[in-house]
Formats: sequence, structure tokens, C-alpha cells
Amino acid sequence: MDSRAEAAKICCHSTAVARNCCDVQQQQQQQRCSSSNTRSSDAAGSLQSQPASCEVELGDEHEEEEEQEQQQTRDAEHIRNNNNNKKPAALTFVGSLDPAATVGSSSVKGFLVLRSQSAHPLDPLTPTEIAVAIATVRAAGDTPEVRDGMRFVEVVLNEPGKNVVALADAYFFPPYQPMLFRSKAGNVPGAFGPMYPLQLPPRQARLVVYNKKTNETSVWLVELSEVHATARSGHHRGKVLSSVVVPDVQPPMDAVEYAECEATVKEHGPFVEAMKRRGIDDMDLVMVDPWCVGYYGEEDAPSRRLARPLVFCRTPGACPLENGYARPVEGIHVLVDMRQMKVIEFEDRYLVPLPPPDPLRNYTAAASRGGVDRTDIKPLLISQPEGPSFRVNGYAVEWQKWNFRVGFTPREGLVIHTVAYDDGSRGRRSIAHRLSFVEMVVPYGDPKDPHYRKNAFDAGEDGLGKNCHSLKRGCDCLGYIKYFDAHFTNFHGGVETVENCVCMHEEDHGIMWKHQDWRTGSEEVRRSRRLTVSFFCTVANYEYGFYWHFYQDGRIEAEVKLTGILSLGALKTDEHRRHGTLIAPGLYAPVHQHFFVARLDMAVDCKPGEGWNQVVEVNVKVEEPGPDNPHNNAFYAEETLLRSELEAQRDCNSLTARHWLVRNTRTFNRTGQLTGYKLMPGSNCLPLAGPDAKFLRRAAFLNHNLWVTQYNRDECFPGGEFPNQNPRVGEGLPTWVQQDRKLEETDIVLWYVFGVTHVPRLEDWPVMPVEHIGFHLKPHGFFNCSPAIDIPPSKAVVADDPDHKEVAVKGAGQPETLTSTLMSKL
Repeated sequence: MDSRAEAAKICCHSTAVARNCCDVQQQQQQQRCSSSNTRSSDAAGSLQSQPASCEVELGDEHEEEEEQEQQQTRDAEHIRNNNNNKKPAALTFVGSLDPAATVGSSSVKGFLVLRSQSAHPLDPLTPTEIAVAIATVRAAGDTPEVRDGMRFVEVVLNEPGKNVVALADAYFFPPYQPMLFRSKAGNVPGAFGPMYPLQLPPRQARLVVYNKKTNETSVWLVELSEVHATARSGHHRGKVLSSVVVPDVQPPMDAVEYAECEATVKEHGPFVEAMKRRGIDDMDLVMVDPWCVGYYGEEDAPSRRLARPLVFCRTPGACPLENGYARPVEGIHVLVDMRQMKVIEFEDRYLVPLPPPDPLRNYTAAASRGGVDRTDIKPLLISQPEGPSFRVNGYAVEWQKWNFRVGFTPREGLVIHTVAYDDGSRGRRSIAHRLSFVEMVVPYGDPKDPHYRKNAFDAGEDGLGKNCHSLKRGCDCLGYIKYFDAHFTNFHGGVETVENCVCMHEEDHGIMWKHQDWRTGSEEVRRSRRLTVSFFCTVANYEYGFYWHFYQDGRIEAEVKLTGILSLGALKTDEHRRHGTLIAPGLYAPVHQHFFVARLDMAVDCKPGEGWNQVVEVNVKVEEPGPDNPHNNAFYAEETLLRSELEAQRDCNSLTARHWLVRNTRTFNRTGQLTGYKLMPGSNCLPLAGPDAKFLRRAAFLNHNLWVTQYNRDECFPGGEFPNQNPRVGEGLPTWVQQDRKLEETDIVLWYVFGVTHVPRLEDWPVMPVEHIGFHLKPHGFFNCSPAIDIPPSKAVVADDPDHKEVAVKGAGQPETLTSTLMSKL
């Protein structure tokens, strides 16, 4: 739907003007005129009684303005009469919203503004909303069998259009920014008068439901505000808007299924015998990790819901966290039907002895693992006696001129919405509408069974958000911390909350800038501080931390921290494999790669609904020898405009310092150049696999480091919404870009694919030290000078001060004269 038409559904004209929004136009007009309790909101959003009249008190208005309103009423009546015999269509704007209007009071230039909404359109669903959505879908089931078979894979906010978000930020939620939302109908002939918003549209939930009885996957949309008709289990504040069965797909696996699969395999008679053959009688020591089968042929088709588990065995001992991954079980082939929850294939193919217990396998504190911990670490305390510099209102965050909203989904985990920077007289300047990590793929490089099948899509097959941690103060985060909880559905439709799931805190980040004048000895130095928003998740053996860092100089850093335990294999006596690293006797770690996909819905200097962005590739070139380069030292930055989606399939190139700029084609800085932000790659790689590799059928988006598409709200995940057992080749990004949509002056989405090639080391055992990978979004001509120039001098604690009082750092703020040999010579 056109954004203007959609926005018109949630706006109307002043009370003196007829509403022409739906089939009940006349009835609504009568209700407004006859109501005895007309209300308006004050600056805090509370409601106050107003006179029993269909007109809003305007105070001391001039007669000329009253005459204009009467003329507007006559115009509206004329339009309404002309449309009485027509089916109402979605309206476009026929007025304009005054950006100078005072929104904090009970009216906008005399027009009513109702702020009854308690939840911002981008706030994650509350536990109550999740429960209502589930109850509504259950009640809509045709038969008891259908309802009993429903399993709830995902319940998430159905995010509204960008115009709705702009309307909410402009008129319904602080800090109230009317300049974000402007009607474009001011130039339409016959446009009559200012418009004002009455209310936001109802929030919606989007549900992915798997039916175990029919093996069907369906997607439901539920409206969460209107009271539904009497249902089988009572009244629900929800209404089903649509339900669609998606053919030939399998949704992500759930933790409940994993637990049931492990129990099923451990109760399977042939499996028990195979473990006894390896000397294991106690099944409580056995670990079964279900892995999705991927797609390698018709036998993996989504007509069945399948898993191929990997098996490990703990060593008996007193350690509370015995590392079972240190003893992988090789040679056993298991295939489980996850719908019927039964083993449908089992084969004990060959016998590989279990690796002997490794004395270095465990990672708990020294007393429990039989080791010795360091004793020379002094406490490091983070103190913020005046509290943090950030402010939080619900999910809205303001910090050091930055403002954004925090979101969370079961699949992506942390989402950053509506990123903007307060640039003084230039006001609130948009940078991005939505930032998130939408997929990750981990392909292994060992061609032998079972490792060649290890190519997990950890977001699309499992869900990064669903596997999140409850973070701990002092370990995961330091300092003054703001936590956000996450709410999910479980497989059976219950609502679960992970407390303290998202951590937000400030960090000192070393020197921001510094300079000393060698002639005078005067020095200025400023320290850098950053705001960090993060969460951690565990997917089987690996842990991943996803971080968004906001800096005082306008930078945004996206960072992933990889840690956890290596996925290992067992070796026969005297066996050697070149596709991995020997970790301990009988134990090796296969080589593998980790790929992450960041979806960056950019909006550089754009108000919602505007599409004035373009993408430019920059490569540094060496000047050819000649008259323009007589000394053979010249080089320059060459810019290439990426005009369409097929042109914008690009790879990193460190030899040319390649990076990409997102520019606004209508906004200029003080030198006359276009304002922009640049995507600065970090270390990166491409898949180390042949073009016919099976996992690349589903992960063809890994073939390039950068993809650029024109915004489409239905294009959310690079491999499609359902990569689990997906038989379709190149679904997602590779298919979308075949449209070759234009990328000049449009709404731009960047898809940045970045990865790390992991050749394991002995030092990665038993738990891998964190590996860092990521990229930056940096202002490029966005500001007229360094935005960090106004950072005040820092204070620090002097180590030899017995009272540890805060004192000004030498050279910070006040120039000092140095009496040195150089100075005396000068």
C-alpha cells in the first residue's frame, strides 16, 4: 500500500471537517457532535474533559480564521456528498501538518490530538499481547484436532509501515517531533485545511504456526486491539486478519523438540546397544545434539520434518559442568522424524574408540576442574556516582545526541530502530530505520561424515533471539547497566520471559582525539566513550555475542564476539586428517567458517517516506605514470555509482581500500558535497567451497560481501523466511535482485555479509577466547566538522592519591607551558 494512503487511514481533519475515512462516515460525525465527554490529551498524555460540543475550544481566534474553518466545512460537505454513493477508497493527504505546531499541549493549533496508545508501534510484544495472539489463533482452529496440533514457532510484532512510525514519533510519543511527519497533499488542488492524527492503528502480531498433525506451516496476522466475537474459550482482544498456509517449507526447530529428540534417541534400543559397544552403559552421560538436515537431495525434502543428531559422551567425574563435547561419538548414523518423534533410520556404521578423557577438557573454577586459578588479579570497579549519561523511556534511548529504539525478535535477537543524531540547529537527522543481524551460516570444511553436513543456519533454523541468555551484572556487563527483558512463546503456546536479556551500558574507549603543540607545549586530549547495546546466545556448542556500539564522533560499530566450545571429531589410532587440527589424543577440530548477515535499512538524512539515498562504491586507485604523476607517488579515490541491484553485488577488496557510501542526493554539507555515511568493512572472507557445494543452494547470498536492494517490507531474510530443508535454489537475495530495481534516489537496504575462517588452535581449547569480527558505519560528509570536538575534558583518578579523589587530568582543558630544551632553543 502507498505510504501516504496508509497514513491517511490513521489521520483525519479537524472536528469542523467531515471525516471521509470509512463506511461509517456520517455515524462518526454524529458521535463527535453529540458526545458529552469529548476529551483531549495534555502534555503528559493524560485525558482531560472538554465541553460537550463537536467543536474544539480555540480560544481567542480571529474572525478571519473562523471564516476559513466555515469554508473548509462547506468544502468537506461538498466532497462527502459527492462520495456518498461510492465505495470509500484509501485516502491520500489533502492537507498538511504544521511542523511548528505545539504538540506537548492538549491541541495542535486548536486541533485535537489523542494519545491513548501506551505502546509505541515498534515496541516488542508484551507477554499479554503474545498470549492474546495465541489464544485468538487457537480459537480460530476449525476442529479440536487442528487446535491440538498447533505448535507456535514464533509470535512477533508485525512491524507497521515507516509512515506509521513517523506519525507515532511526531505526535504520540516524546520527544514529539512533528517535523518527521508531513503531508504531501498541500499542493493538491482543493486541499482543505490542516489535518491532525486521532489515533495510531492497532498493533498486530505475526505468528508462525506448525501443525504436527498435518505437517503444515501457516502464517497468521492478528489484530490486538479490537474485541473479537465470542470464541470457544471466551472473549479475546484479538481478531484474525489473515492466515496463509505456506507450502513446501519447514519452520525453525524448537528447544522442546530438541529435548524430545534427545530423549527419543537415548531410548532407542539399537542406539543403546551401539553405546554399550563403545563401553557406555550409563545413558545419563550421553548428549544428543539434534542438527537440521539441510538439503542434500529429495530424501531431505520438507515433506518430512527431520533431524540428524550428533552424539557426545560425558566423562564420569565431580565437575559440575563436565565438558561432554570433549568425547564425540563417531560412526553412528541417526535420522529422526521430528513430527512423529521417532527414529526412522539407524546404522552403526563403524567403530571409532571414544577419545580418552582429556585432563584439560573442563573450564570451571580451579577447585572443580583440578587446576589452579590466578591470584594476582586486583578488583577493577566501574563507578558512575552521578548515574549514566543515557536516558531511557520504555524502549526509547537517548545518549550523547544519539537516539534510537531497542527491539527484539525470536529470530534476529536485538534490533535497533530509528537511529538518528541530534545535530544542533539542523535538528534530528536520520541515519537508519532498522539495523539487525538477520542470518548466520557455519559451514564445515571436512568432507567426511558427519562433518560435511554441518552447515547450520543458526538464525533461520534455530533463532538467535530464542537462544538468548539472561545476562549477569559484573561478568557480561560492567558499570551502570540498563537491562531489557525478552518475551517469547514456547512450542506449546505458553509465554516465557528471559529477564535481563539485552544489556546497555557505557564504556570508556580510550583516546578520542589528542594534539600537543610542540612549540608552546599546550595540549588538548579527550577520552572516548561509547554506548553499547548487546545480547548473547548459545547455539549448541558455540556462543555468539551481538553488539551495537554508538560513539561520540558519529560512528556506529557492529560487532560479533565468537566464543564457546569447538565442535570436534574423534580419530582412530594413528589417524590424521588434514581438514582439522589435532587438539588432544584421539580428538580433532575441523576447519570451518562463520558467516553473518547484517541487514541495514538506511535512511541517511531522510524523513520517513522519502527515498533520496544512493550507494557509491569507492576504490583507491594508483595514478598512471605521466605528466599528472611525475614522481609516481599519486593515488586518488575513485567513486562509482551503483545504479541497479545487479550492479550492486560487490565483494570486499583490501588492496583498493574498498568501501561504500550511502548518500542523500538532496542534502549538502558546507562544502557543497552530498551528506552520507560509509560502510567500512572489517576483516572478511568468502565461502571456501566449490560452486556446486550443497549448502550454497540455500546460502547463495554468501557469494558476495555486499548486496543492495530497494526497500521491500516483505524482503527480510537473505535466504528466505524458511531455510530449514529448503529445496529451492537461490531463494532470497539472489532471486530478489533479478528484478534489477533502480538504486538511484530510492529507499536503500544494505545487506552486508561478513565472515571469519576458523582454523582451530590448541589455544581454542577447552573454551575458545573471544574472536572479534564486524564493521563500521562512519559519517562521511554528514557533519561539517568533527562532531566530537565538543567533548569536555575528562577527569581521572590519580593512582598515588590516597583518597582516590577525582582530579583534572594534566593537559586537559588548561594549556601548560613546558620548559624543555626545545622550548629554550625556540
